[in-house]
Amino acid sequence: MSKKTIGIVVGSLRKASYNKSIANYIASLLPGEYEVKFIDISNVDMFNQDLEENPPESWIRLREEVKSSDAYLFFTPEYNRSVPAVLKNVLDVASRPYGQNVWAHKPAGIVSVSMGASGAFGANHHLRQTLTCLDVYPLQQPEAYIGNVMGLLDEKGNLVNEDTKNFLKSYVNAFTAWVEKF
Repeated sequence: MSKKTIGIVVGSLRKASYNKSIANYIASLLPGEYEVKFIDISNVDMFNQDLEENPPESWIRLREEVKSSDAYLFFTPEYNRSVPAVLKNVLDVASRPYGQNVWAHKPAGIVSVSMGASGAFGANHHLRQTLTCLDVYPLQQPEAYIGNVMGLLDEKGNLVNEDTKNFLKSYVNAFTAWVEKF
């Protein structure tokens, strides 16, 4: 059996991103039959339909990385009850041109992370809605909302809360079972 590639998309560009910390922890939990690939979204040109005939190199690179993934894990903060613009942009870029959506027909997981108590609930559900439109199959249960994240990490950004570690292990188990169905 060949390894399945999990494309990890972190919707926060901040160097000390809480979402990146949680993404790194979850990546470390994936079994050996999975290869992890962090998809860099920091320099993807903004979507502009006028550029579709001669797409920027960043679009071509992104589309290839997305296409070569067997499944996705998305990590998102919440900005004004939705996903960050950078995350929405990569969803749009890799779903175009019309009829060439490279996200389609693959499973995904969504983990939303925030400093607030709601765990970026709004962003999680906006992302879920967009993925459904893109014909991506998000894991339904368990849902992963990581709130009050600053109290779960040490000063280096390492997850130290045992209850959260246990929950994320169960999330990874559910996610890998979901991926295997495809």
